[in-house]
This record gives sequence, C-alpha cells and structure tokens, in this order.
Amino acid sequence: MEKSEPLTHISQVIVVEGKNDTARLKSCFDCDTIETDGGRLSPETLELIREAARTRGIIVFTDPDGPGERIRRKIMEAVPEAGQVFILKAKARTTRKVGVEHAQKEDLEAALAACVTFTKRPENTISWAEFLDLGLCGDRKKREAACRAFHLGPCNAKTCWKRMNLLGITKEEAERLVQDAGSNCHS
Repeated sequence: MEKSEPLTHISQVIVVEGKNDTARLKSCFDCDTIETDGGRLSPETLELIREAARTRGIIVFTDPDGPGERIRRKIMEAVPEAGQVFILKAKARTTRKVGVEHAQKEDLEAALAACVTFTKRPENTISWAEFLDLGLCGDRKKREAACRAFHLGPCNAKTCWKRMNLLGITKEEAERLVQDAGSNCHS
C-alpha cells in the first residue's frame, strides 16, 4: 500500500460557506472549519466565529462570487482582524458553478499562502486622488492586475482602494506595481 504524504496543518479555523467547502479543504489539509450555511450567517454562527478568532484565529475563505463577498463583509465587520484568503473565479469553477469546493489543491495552497490581514489605519496610505492618477479606477485590467499582485481578491475600484489602504499599500508601492502591470496587461 502506498503511503500518502501528511496533510499540511492549518492552526487557524477556516470560515467557509458550506459542507462541500469543508470536505474539499479537509481532503487537502489538516484543518478545522466553521460553515456559515451559505448566505444565512446566523447570530449564533457569528458568535462562534468571534470565539474562534479569540482562541485560535480565523481565516475567511468564501466563494469568489457576490454571496461570498457579502458574507466576507459581515464577518470583517464583526472580526476585522480575520485573515482573508481570496481565490480567482477561474481557479474555483466548473462549467456551471463557482466555489472553493471546485478548486485544485495547488490553487487552494497558493490562496492560503497569500492570506492577508487588513488593519484599520488612522489615515490613508494612498489617497483617492492618487488612486485615480494611477488609473486603477478607469482601467479594469490594470486594477485586476493590482488586485492579483496584492492578493486583494476581485473587487471594484472603491473596494480596491479601501483594501489597499487597509493593507497599508503606499502610493510608491502601487506606482511600481501599476507600471509593471501596465506593461504586462496591454501587450
């Protein structure tokens, strides 16, 4: 009988939407999850998430779609220090569905390795005017490249700007990235 390699242990609790996400993650990693039951994030589940954040830390890993983003926002309001993991739709889809449960192990590992934690800062590290000057509002491909590079998850311009500030990304860092992304995304 062939020996399988040991599963990577994840010490934080991963918050997912449903049982299929749990099954997929547990088939790839030694981990614990809390399921939000899709869009129905009950007060009891939210309290369980808060308690897990206090005792072990949590990682929010919801589906890359509208309902997943709504759940993520609710959790971020309750537990702003939660780790955030994003996966591209293209890496988590079948012909008819999109979700964490459909991702390959390598893509799940890469997403978890790029876990980010957003923190509130007293002032913005990049102003809205600077964000606009970089062309991240008007050029969707450029913004998507920035979101991938900074592991922000797919987002519109306003959310991208907010997440860049939450990560403390400066104008200079964004400028370097935009220059690189601009040369790559328009070729």
